[in-house]
Amino acid sequence: MTLTGYADTDPNKLGISMTCNHLNQIHPVTPSASGCEECLAIGDRWVHLRICLSCGHVGCCDSSKNKHATRHFHATQHPIVQSIEPGEDWRWCYVDQTYV
Repeated sequence: MTLTGYADTDPNKLGISMTCNHLNQIHPVTPSASGCEECLAIGDRWVHLRICLSCGHVGCCDSSKNKHATRHFHATQHPIVQSIEPGEDWRWCYVDQTYV
C-alpha cells in the first residue's frame, strides 16, 4: 500500500495496520447472490460489489448509498472482504484496516 498526500506517512501514526491477523478466517465461499443481497431484496442499486470471505455474503461497497458490505461486517464481525468487480483482485480487512 502506498500512502501519498500526507505530511507524515508513518502507518502507525495514521492508524493504519500494515499486517492482518485474520487470514485464518478466509474460507472457500459461494456468493450468496448475483448482486448485493440486500439491495436486490429492496429493489435498490449499488456501485460495486464485495464478497465476505468468511461466509460468501455479497454486499455493496461504501461508495453505494447502503454500504451493505460494511454493515455485514458490523453485524457479523467477519473481517475480510474481496472485490468481485471485473479486473479487481484486492482484499480488505475491516479490523486491521489494511489490504491483504
